[in-house]
Amino acid sequence: MADQNDLYETLGVGKDADNAAIKKAYRKLARQNHPDLNPGDAPAEERFKQISMAWEVLGDPERRRNYDEFGEVSLETGFDADQARRAREAFGSRFGFAGDPAAAGSAHDFEFGNIDDLLGGIFGRAADGREFQLPGADLEASLELEFEEAIRGGGKRLTLSRPTADGSLEPETLTVQIPPGTKDGARLRLAGKGGSGVGGAPPGNLYVRLKVRPHRVFQREGSHLAFTLPISVREAIEGAQIEVPTLDGRVTLTIPPGTDGGTRLRLREKGVPAPGEGTPGDLFARIQIRVPRDLDEAARESLAALQPFEDPAIRKELF
Repeated sequence: MADQNDLYETLGVGKDADNAAIKKAYRKLARQNHPDLNPGDAPAEERFKQISMAWEVLGDPERRRNYDEFGEVSLETGFDADQARRAREAFGSRFGFAGDPAAAGSAHDFEFGNIDDLLGGIFGRAADGREFQLPGADLEASLELEFEEAIRGGGKRLTLSRPTADGSLEPETLTVQIPPGTKDGARLRLAGKGGSGVGGAPPGNLYVRLKVRPHRVFQREGSHLAFTLPISVREAIEGAQIEVPTLDGRVTLTIPPGTDGGTRLRLREKGVPAPGEGTPGDLFARIQIRVPRDLDEAARESLAALQPFEDPAIRKELF
């Protein structure tokens, strides 16, 4: 198990830091190492991923509590804090320090031995000889998806440890089918992929919570996608043909002459795919006019030629 301070060290904060201090440290480091500000810098990109991971855990009160209590193991897919506490208490009661593993030294120092000896007495037969039947436990797991994986759907591998009937853990790799257009936070049910049942009882189910990583360009708006498209003042005035990205590759977008900042231009059916034979959503380009800096005197004087064409009531809606 890694040192429990690793994520705190990643953000450069103490373990007693409050949420505001953690958020401030994350934002500062994320800005410094963001891929858009460090193009082609692989170490900075890796630091950005580590910083984002630390914030995902330490910025979530429940995940932070589990991390403080159990360390790096709490970050593993399928980890269940309640089950871990019960197992720790059962183990502790066997050796006379139930509920207080510190009484026997650091949690890093135990040897669990044969888990069958610890849990074997929980299952067995009733007094009349009938075998107990106990349905398998439902399991929860989380699975992270790239933005494009969630939009397009398809198979995604998930490795987890499933409890068997004798109480041991059995690693298994499953392929989870992601429906096209899956949203962040969606929950999938995999019937019969939970814990094993006892005495012929059916297994439990596996519930997979999907977490979709943000895209660096596109934002999702229901079935549509949107992105910010910077254009120059000249392009806004004269119009232009501009190459823009989509999930299917680059296309050419027409900027009409006289386009205002904030205008949304539509690329039909370039958004989120629809289930079955439905119509995909659209992709919207939000126009952002970039004003040139450091103009020389001649350029500034030439702006005077635009004054007769300016709208004298440009701000009347404000009043």
